[in-house]
Amino acid sequence: MPKATHRLTAIKAANTKAVGMHPDGAGLYLKVDKCGSRSWVFRYMRERKPRYLGLGSAASVSLATARSLASDARRQLDLGQDPIEAKRLAEKEVAADKARSMTFKECAEAYMAAHEPSWKNAKHCEQWHSTLRRYLYPKFGGIAVSSVTTVIVLDAIQPIWHSMPETASRVRGRIEVVIDWAKARGAFSGENPARWRGHLANLLPKPSKVAKVEHHAAMPFDDLPAFVSELRATAGLTSRALEFTILTAARTTEALGARWTEFDLGKKLWTVPGARMKSGKEHRVPLSPRSVEIVKELETVKQNEFVFPGEKPGRHLSNMSMLMLLRRMKRSDLTVHGFRSTFRDWAAETTNFPNFVVEMALAHAISDGVEAAYRRGDLSEKRRVLMGEWDRYCAKTIRKADQNFGAAPNFYLRKEPRGS
Repeated sequence: MPKATHRLTAIKAANTKAVGMHPDGAGLYLKVDKCGSRSWVFRYMRERKPRYLGLGSAASVSLATARSLASDARRQLDLGQDPIEAKRLAEKEVAADKARSMTFKECAEAYMAAHEPSWKNAKHCEQWHSTLRRYLYPKFGGIAVSSVTTVIVLDAIQPIWHSMPETASRVRGRIEVVIDWAKARGAFSGENPARWRGHLANLLPKPSKVAKVEHHAAMPFDDLPAFVSELRATAGLTSRALEFTILTAARTTEALGARWTEFDLGKKLWTVPGARMKSGKEHRVPLSPRSVEIVKELETVKQNEFVFPGEKPGRHLSNMSMLMLLRRMKRSDLTVHGFRSTFRDWAAETTNFPNFVVEMALAHAISDGVEAAYRRGDLSEKRRVLMGEWDRYCAKTIRKADQNFGAAPNFYLRKEPRGS
């Protein structure tokens, strides 16, 4: 005698509160758990073991719909299929179809959202966003990432490969990592069309062969004292920021992002946390007298947590502010970063400070492994002498009196030619 079916009614199913499995027949059950949650379940046997296929919540799936879903499951059993495995496979196919439909822009935005927390500074994040917005999104940001081909990649980077080889190389690399991310997520299959080695290297010349590397424009150190004199005569927060950046040989982002909590003016020390350093390591900067003067001067008009506050509340000066100042001073031939080279040239050509002391002042890693093994400290006292001499050199057209920053040992100094 066949088992009874359709034991439940819509009203009975809605009013059943007792915990347990309430049969409707032919494998369909209304399941009520201890928390009062109610759902439809299809029970069947597979390899002599019971299996339970969830058909949805009774709050959103009607009795009629549950019976129809149970009927579909029974047909799958008649065809030798396992309904649970068939459901999992269908869900995977839906997920794969959804992934394959992701556009390149969607993949790029998802990649950046996942990795931005590990990136060292805001400038790196902005460079990622700006290069993609400028060079890639207009070309193929809106097409499915699965449809990106070598031809499409070349169409985006070839126009700038010869005119801006460094930028073009970075753009190519960013396409590659985004597509690798998409491939790991199942949104792309096959060889990466932006891969350089063994692929684009056969179609494009090496960036290093296209154009000579252009270094940051730097001022000859002989011209620096006169420039600093002019800079000190220029009023404004940006002028003080640039002067401070020059005196500390710091990078733009390190100087502009300086916070009051990083300074110990009693010890004449500025400690830049590793999170704000290119190397990811804390960097201690001995402050020269003029550097201390600048910080103390700005402390009297403190506006927010930043030593060099910007116009917007809670922000520091824009990264472009000092570059724009150079343009106003008719020195558009220079870059702010170039003053680090000026400092490096001055130290190499006019002093006897050891190379590793100067490199540490610039927060560069010591390339010589043996040297690095012996120089485990940060040589702060030796660097204090170095920065004092740099301060005196920058100000030599401004004041003639010695600034009592600590006499430098004769071992470290070379006498400059008379009249220099």
